[in-house]
Amino acid sequence: MSKLKSNSDNFFERVYEIVRQIPEGKVTSYGAIAKAIGAARSARMVGWAMNASHNLEDVPAHRVVNRIGMLSGKHHFEGTNLMQQLLENEGIKVVENQIIDFEKHFWEPNF
Repeated sequence: MSKLKSNSDNFFERVYEIVRQIPEGKVTSYGAIAKAIGAARSARMVGWAMNASHNLEDVPAHRVVNRIGMLSGKHHFEGTNLMQQLLENEGIKVVENQIIDFEKHFWEPNF
């Protein structure tokens, strides 16, 4: 296994470890996760990790949004509105791909 592959696997697993802790009814951002794992400038890599997580049932990828509460990763979910439906099932209101009361629903990872 190449060093690059090993490093990205480790990065992705650290991302998933945080995402698994997001409480139901809460969301966090790609940047907050990157900061929590000590890679503050790696929000895009967190996005790649989330895109790669769709076969992992224990990773609630729908709870990760961009820094202003937009469902920027929604096109990676099956169906047209699956990400929104999952969030709404947890009591989070979404209008035009934007979480309403984003600050109220935001969860800050603490590591």
